[in-house]
Amino acid sequence: MGEGGGQAVIFADAFAWLVDPANWSGGKSIPVRIGVHLLYCLGAVLGAALIAVPLGLFVGHTGRGGLVLVGGSNALRALPTLGLVTFLYLVAGGGTAGVLIGLVVLAVPPILAGTYAGIQDVDRGVVDAAGGMGMTGAQRLWQVEVPNAMPLLVGGLRNAMLQVVATASVAAYVGVETLGRPLLDGLRVLDYGQFVGGAILIALLAVVLDVVLAVVGRLVVPAGLRLSGTTRSKRRRTEPAPVESGGSTA
Repeated sequence: MGEGGGQAVIFADAFAWLVDPANWSGGKSIPVRIGVHLLYCLGAVLGAALIAVPLGLFVGHTGRGGLVLVGGSNALRALPTLGLVTFLYLVAGGGTAGVLIGLVVLAVPPILAGTYAGIQDVDRGVVDAAGGMGMTGAQRLWQVEVPNAMPLLVGGLRNAMLQVVATASVAAYVGVETLGRPLLDGLRVLDYGQFVGGAILIALLAVVLDVVLAVVGRLVVPAGLRLSGTTRSKRRRTEPAPVESGGSTA
C-alpha cells in the first residue's frame, strides 16, 4: 500500500474512532475529556491574566522594569513544557493543582507581552493631550491607554489560549484525563486512528476557542479603533508604490 493509501486508512480509522458510540459515554468519554481539557485551559488563561494584565499595565504605563519584563517573559517561554508540568505536579504532591500552575506559568508570557506592547503602542501625543486636559495618571491609563491597547491585549489572550490548548495535552502524562489521553494511548498501542482522532479534537477545540475570543475582542475593542485599523489597512492596499527618483538622462 502506497503512502497516500496508508494516510487514507489512518484518517478512516480516526473517523471511525470519533463516531464510535463507545467513545462518547462513560467517565473517560470524549465529552468528559473535552470538558476537563476546557476547564484547565480556561482556568490557566484566567489565572495568567490575573497576573500578567496588571503587571503589563503597570510596566507599560510607568515605563519601569521594561527590560526585566522582556527578559523574564523570554525566560518563561524557554521552559520545557512537559518538564515544568511534571515537576510542579510532583511538587504539589500529585495533585492537579501542580498541572494548573504549570499551565498558568506558560500562559503568562503571551498575555504579558500583549498587554505591555498594547500600552507602549498608544500614541504618546494622545496620552500627553489627555494629561494636558487635566486627567490624572489613573484616568489616562483606564480612559485612554487601556481602550487603545485592547486589540493587542486581546491578541495576547488569544495566543495564550492557543498555546494552553496544545500544552494541556501533556497533562495526560501525569494522569489527567484531558484530550491528550487519546494521543498517549494511541501512541502506546500504535493505534494511529485514535492518535489522529485526538489530535483532530484538540485542533477543533483550539479553533472554536479562538473564534470565541475573536468575537469577544470585537465586542470589547472600541468601534473607532476597529474602523481606524480597517481604514489604515485599505489605505496601504490602495496607495501606489513609491517611485524612486532618478537622475536626468539627457
